[in-house]
Amino acid sequence: MSESRFSLASLADPEFFQENRLPAHSDHHYYADMAELARGESSYVRSLDGLWHFHYAKNPKLAPAGFEQLDFDCHDWDTIRVPAHFQMEGYGVPQYTNQTYPWDGQEAVVPGQVPEHFNPTGSYVKYFRLPQGWENLYLSLAGVESAVAVYLNGHYVGYSEDSFTPADFDLTPYLTQGENKLALRVFRFSSGSWIEDQDFWRFGGIFREVRIYTKPRIHVEDLHLTALPVNDYHDGELTGEIRWSGAHAKKVKVSLLDAAGALIAEEDISGAAGEDEFILSVKDAKLWSAEHPHLYKLLIAVYDDADNLQEVIPYNVGFREFKLEDGLMKINGQRIVFKGVNRHEFDCYRGRAMNPAEFEQDIITMKQQNINALRCSHYPNSSYIYELCDRYGLYVIDETNLETHGTWQKNGVLARDEHTVPNDHDEWQAVILDRAKSMLERDKNHAAIIIWSCGNESCGGKDIFAMSEYFRKTDPTRLVHYESIFWDRRYNDTSDMESQMYTKVADIEKFLKEHPEKPFLCCEYTHSMGNSNGGMHKYTELTEREPRYQGGFIWDFVDQAIAKKDRYGKEFLAYGGDFGDRSSDYNFSGDGILYADRKLTAKLQDVKFNYQNFHLQVEADAVTIENISLFTDASEYDLHYELLLDGHKIWEKTEPAPSVKPGEKLRIELSELPVTDAGEESLTVSLLLKEDMAWAKKGHEVAFGQGVWQVEEVDVLTPAEAVTEAEVSEPVHYTPHLTEDGADSLHVVQGDINLGVQFAGGQILFSSAQGNIVSYKFNGVELLEEMPRPSFWRAPVDNDYGCRRDFAVAQWKLASLYRRCVKKEMLADGKWQEFNWFGQLGIKEYVADEVKVRFTYELATQPVASCQITYTVCADGSLKTELDYEQVKGLPEIPDFAMLFTLPADYSELRYYGYGPQANYADRQEGAKLGLYKSTVQDEMEDYLLPQECGNHNGVRWLEVTDKRGRGVRISGDIPLAASALPYSAHELENARHSYDLPQVHHTFLRVSAGQCGVGGDDTWGAPVLDEYRMKNETMHLEFSLKAI
Repeated sequence: MSESRFSLASLADPEFFQENRLPAHSDHHYYADMAELARGESSYVRSLDGLWHFHYAKNPKLAPAGFEQLDFDCHDWDTIRVPAHFQMEGYGVPQYTNQTYPWDGQEAVVPGQVPEHFNPTGSYVKYFRLPQGWENLYLSLAGVESAVAVYLNGHYVGYSEDSFTPADFDLTPYLTQGENKLALRVFRFSSGSWIEDQDFWRFGGIFREVRIYTKPRIHVEDLHLTALPVNDYHDGELTGEIRWSGAHAKKVKVSLLDAAGALIAEEDISGAAGEDEFILSVKDAKLWSAEHPHLYKLLIAVYDDADNLQEVIPYNVGFREFKLEDGLMKINGQRIVFKGVNRHEFDCYRGRAMNPAEFEQDIITMKQQNINALRCSHYPNSSYIYELCDRYGLYVIDETNLETHGTWQKNGVLARDEHTVPNDHDEWQAVILDRAKSMLERDKNHAAIIIWSCGNESCGGKDIFAMSEYFRKTDPTRLVHYESIFWDRRYNDTSDMESQMYTKVADIEKFLKEHPEKPFLCCEYTHSMGNSNGGMHKYTELTEREPRYQGGFIWDFVDQAIAKKDRYGKEFLAYGGDFGDRSSDYNFSGDGILYADRKLTAKLQDVKFNYQNFHLQVEADAVTIENISLFTDASEYDLHYELLLDGHKIWEKTEPAPSVKPGEKLRIELSELPVTDAGEESLTVSLLLKEDMAWAKKGHEVAFGQGVWQVEEVDVLTPAEAVTEAEVSEPVHYTPHLTEDGADSLHVVQGDINLGVQFAGGQILFSSAQGNIVSYKFNGVELLEEMPRPSFWRAPVDNDYGCRRDFAVAQWKLASLYRRCVKKEMLADGKWQEFNWFGQLGIKEYVADEVKVRFTYELATQPVASCQITYTVCADGSLKTELDYEQVKGLPEIPDFAMLFTLPADYSELRYYGYGPQANYADRQEGAKLGLYKSTVQDEMEDYLLPQECGNHNGVRWLEVTDKRGRGVRISGDIPLAASALPYSAHELENARHSYDLPQVHHTFLRVSAGQCGVGGDDTWGAPVLDEYRMKNETMHLEFSLKAI
């Protein structure tokens, strides 16, 4: 290896992206013998993870010169963990931007150039000794952002860019027998940073593992496996290509084992030279799919000419075929539907420096939520993730580390010009092809990967087309994906499928009618920012009526937020700008269906339902199972029935599910259901795992359907299979409170200003001065901390801000805050009588069956609107409440139509009969079940990065908010309601930009709605809520009862 030096000028040269880096190769592991393989520990490999000596500089010119030399002592430097980003270790600050380059506005540079003053630089040093018996030494850097120069013992070894694929170097020429000094200079920015403009936190440093390794005398340098079904998918054929380094091998034994360890096929290779090939045939092969990820174990044992074992290589092999046929993408001959998610590698404590346990938990979570596909957005992931996808079963789009969004789109406007990268620029073609090759060569043997992606949001041009052709030529067993030809159709054949982002359902249908040439997928859809994912079911329904629409990938899997402490030491999840990082796109990184701390969001309730592989249509006398999976029979699950009467479980049964083959339906007559009392029945029928799986325990629900109906009064005859009466939790019954004389009536004190309505144990007080109820006492305790008020507003969700709906409907916020009573009426002698003060109608005491008072309020809108609230106090002390609004033309749509009650904060326990258990909305309630649920007011809060509307439940028959002793209020309605109980008002939520901005809890806010607008989710920068889920400006009525308990 010739001696050379690294020049800082090379950082700004797009055609200089590596020097002396070893060729990319497969990610196979190798061991000295079978015992090492069994332990999973190779004596040929050593980890250098841990503490390194470290120096941080604001730019390369300030970094210590000559730090790589042996006479430069670095032992007194600070230490830093590896792997880690240096910003997460206290050196500099992390910065979040979507598409704006981090240096924009800091230094004036154009593509290819690198900031000189704003380029944080880390100098890493590790002292180590060569393990005994090692004759050669290699370095593997799995992930360094964004460029690294490598030195050993003062010698320049090489250079590499591409933050997300391995860089390997031969250290052998510079080894010493004693202590060795490995020095790495890591640059946050290089010319390669122009093609790493992904929507993520911008970091620097060594964030994946660092290893040194040695090679035995005879070594498999690269392994290329192709495992395909043959003979009409009955058998399998495995072709292997081996590239060797070192001396010739005398014997290579190739064995293929099944999941039980039984030998299926084997072949011996003798006299191995530089390259070899083998072919193994498997009769009755079990094919790999996401539904059934059958894997075989390949073992390659390598011996020298003296029959000494040199190395053993294991690899998981899955037989599967993925291709375009009849205009459709097919897996093993069946039309595939992607029920996918995009995923950035991100952890709220370590950024992209994730550990294996986190990777595995992410994959388990996906499987539990019926997700079948993963797009590695927007760079090759850690190699371990592909092993997990092979094992657990996920279809993978592996994506090249390429995004140049900020060079061609400015503030949402297409601005392609001479600075667009890569476009047709010759100087950028080699580097992007190198990144494609690095990804393909490392990941090519994974069954889970079925599509290569040319990157993300990099416009179009001949350079990216050349990449797509490289993929096709090198690996014809997979398809090629690229979305951004949508913006540049000159090279439309770059992508084998039409891929678009955030296209509305109606627009997808229109496009497919006009362009039938390719299948269609949404590589990003249902933008999950904050309280979102409304209308997702419209997309999944489209996959069933339009064959060429083959699904999509939710954006995104997990919020990208970083754990930080506020000024009082309390941890919170920080978003862009919270570290003083400017410019920033703030909370736009909060797009996950999981929170940044990996807790599940309420949004997953619908994701799991929309992605389930079976439809269960439940009627009073039958259930119909429709199997929309590809390879799974319903008989692989148990079938569970649960019958509720008014929310209380009265019967359940579990039995083996009948056979329903993929694509078929079966109607099952329900003859065993018990006959119940009159009331509301709901029957939930679920498919459950029959046995433990790697990703979930026996009994895990994979699909469900629910039917709800009313039952008339009948004589009850319960079959033996029904739950006995003693096992049924009794529904709560409420009896009216009686006056002292035992009459079911009210004692009314009609004063001058106030009207008191007394019932057994309590009193409601109306004030003519306030034009409202001012008191509701029960057992001496005041229930109302503020007067009830109408509410037409909700705390805007991120999608409201994105389409500026907050601005468009802002009048309704004013209407909720400001109103004046313009009319007061009381029903007396059978007619409504207007008054200014109650004394005008006479000062008196009397007994009544009910008392009706009505207030009319003028609202702060333009044109002026008004609403009426009618209160009816019933003999049992319940307060029937009616809110009416008559349409006033010229006003915008209404976000919410509700009454708001402010209760004591002690009323923190929640119990309701409605749709749950997670929050649901008009456009996001497919996965909610009608049932009886318990919660707390605090648990109803959802931890979105930006506090916003949350906690709503639709279909509420009744809801109780109580203290821990069961004292509180109950609301109910003849027509199901929408309701929530939270520790903060909509205005407090809206005013907070972080969770720590929320005040200490002083109240519980009970909101009872006729309904509110859906949350939306087609995107978060302009798409409104779908028309059918919006609350129009029209005449509205809300009616319910509130009662002290």
